[in-house]
Amino acid sequence: MAVRRVVPNVQSVAVRESQEFYRLLGFQEVMDLGWIATLASPSCPTAQISLMTRDRTASVHPDLSVEVDDVDAVHAVLRERGTEIVHRLRDEEWGVRRFFVRDPNGRVVNVLAHR
Repeated sequence: MAVRRVVPNVQSVAVRESQEFYRLLGFQEVMDLGWIATLASPSCPTAQISLMTRDRTASVHPDLSVEVDDVDAVHAVLRERGTEIVHRLRDEEWGVRRFFVRDPNGRVVNVLAHR
């Protein structure tokens, strides 16, 4: 299993204003689904930040996202170890397969892979 990128997810009531702020730091928009927008560094595309109003299919807000090469394998390992899964493994309409897990500090981690 390999990690491809880690992205902080900032819950925001001012997504447009936040996008403008992060653009001033040099980020560029790479995705905007209306409820979540991701900005990335043009010189280092895996340096990203996501701004979200709410998660579209989950009842809890993820604190960060970890993209992995094999989400099913990570899911199996975490379930085997008894880690709390707070959003079931599922394929999302925007092209990712994901689940949410709670880390030992109580943070919610969105573990995903692009399909």
